[in-house]
Amino acid sequence: MHELAFDAHGSMVRWLDTPGAAPARVYLHGLAGTAHAAFGEVAGHPRLAGRRTLLIDLPGHGHSDRPADWSYTLDAFAGVVAAVIEAAGLARVDLVGHSMGGCIAIVLAARRPDLVSRLVVAEANLDPLPPDPAGLGSQQMSYQAEADFVQTGFAAMQDANPGWRSTARLCDALAVHRSAVGVVTGSAPTMRELLLPLTIPRTFIRGDRGETLVGPESLLAAGVRIKEIRGAGHMMMADAPEAFVDTIASALTPEV
Repeated sequence: MHELAFDAHGSMVRWLDTPGAAPARVYLHGLAGTAHAAFGEVAGHPRLAGRRTLLIDLPGHGHSDRPADWSYTLDAFAGVVAAVIEAAGLARVDLVGHSMGGCIAIVLAARRPDLVSRLVVAEANLDPLPPDPAGLGSQQMSYQAEADFVQTGFAAMQDANPGWRSTARLCDALAVHRSAVGVVTGSAPTMRELLLPLTIPRTFIRGDRGETLVGPESLLAAGVRIKEIRGAGHMMMADAPEAFVDTIASALTPEV
């Protein structure tokens, strides 16, 4: 387990770094998730093995520290991931992100094009969303006041979504709420506006039972490949792991 300070207090972001060939691959998990739970089996699959691989627990999640005075915005996360990539002595990595991790990956690819060679995004928000008690997970969380979510909402969320509990219990309630607010607030320009003009190979993956992809025409017109996984919801790595691996492997195969 590697670690790097990311704030003035010495709070640490932590990651696993397995040896392999270049280009390296960096995986970013989603909201209230952990790197190993989201991508451990995926990254080690025979179709994807052999590359140097970084599995990062984002601040506030998993093994990383969770400072109470940190912002947990998409740009703040992207800055930490950039610092990890540089600390590992890497550049031009293949970047794979799921959900919130996909939002962060888009922001990083746009802010630091020197660090990213290919981008794979799985069901990331591309546009700001309003807080909504009946919306996506990030919308439901951000609809609650921070104090209410920390005191009762985080536990209630886990009770209502027992499949989420295994990773959520390893995350900090305040960090998860601020991260959710960051996801629905989005970046400036928006994630969609950052993604479209990128010139690197980009792939957007969605499950046919997952979240609705708004405006696919704009992605296709900009050269973003859209891949749909049949029989998969938002957590496609659990619903259809072989198809998810195959889709990532195809997206990261150099174009001739």
